[in-house]
Amino acid sequence: MILSIPDVLTPAEVAHARELLDTADWTDGKLTAGYQAAKVKDNLQLAATHPVARELGGQIVRALTENPLFMAAALPLHFLPPMFNRYSGGQQFGTHVDGAIRLIPGTGHRIRTDLSCTLFFAEPDEYDGGELVIEDAYGAKSVKLPAGHMVLYPATSLHHVTPVTRGARVCSFFWLQSLIRDDQRRSMLFDMDMAIQRLAVDMPDHSSVVQLTGVYNNLIRQWAEM
Repeated sequence: MILSIPDVLTPAEVAHARELLDTADWTDGKLTAGYQAAKVKDNLQLAATHPVARELGGQIVRALTENPLFMAAALPLHFLPPMFNRYSGGQQFGTHVDGAIRLIPGTGHRIRTDLSCTLFFAEPDEYDGGELVIEDAYGAKSVKLPAGHMVLYPATSLHHVTPVTRGARVCSFFWLQSLIRDDQRRSMLFDMDMAIQRLAVDMPDHSSVVQLTGVYNNLIRQWAEM
């Protein structure tokens, strides 16, 4: 499932973040790439220990845990602290797949990367190119969202970022481990959750609301990994 999550951050929060990011010290993105990714990766990143990365990363995670659409779709168990990248001057990231296991910096804890997240900090008209192209069973989907919006997609997907030929593409990217490992099961639970919410609005007193909510929670009990 590829899902756009609108308005993760407010315009004021985006503007403050851009002030910090535009004056931060960026390093070569290859320093954090695996062997294969380093061959096709050309961008800049903030170090995970950079104060700006820590401040904005915490803000993003807090905003997401208060976002009902994200919580319903992701069913998160563990977050990898958000990181930040910048593309300009023709920089790009060729086709790759994200690593299955990531170490949380500064800890001995590892997470399984079930879902990938990209949160945009530049408006689409600020730069040319820079589309995130995600491949799934139905073909390739090109994603270029307004600032403050985020795309959520399976970390198993092949994807790439097209060359940025004008301006700068500034984003946060990170991964999470879901309570539900399987993407198909996670998608079914999301569809059921959305249907229950619509039914609760249209027919709040209908007995099916409680019954379906029970089925939803029992499926999570059966499938969840803690």
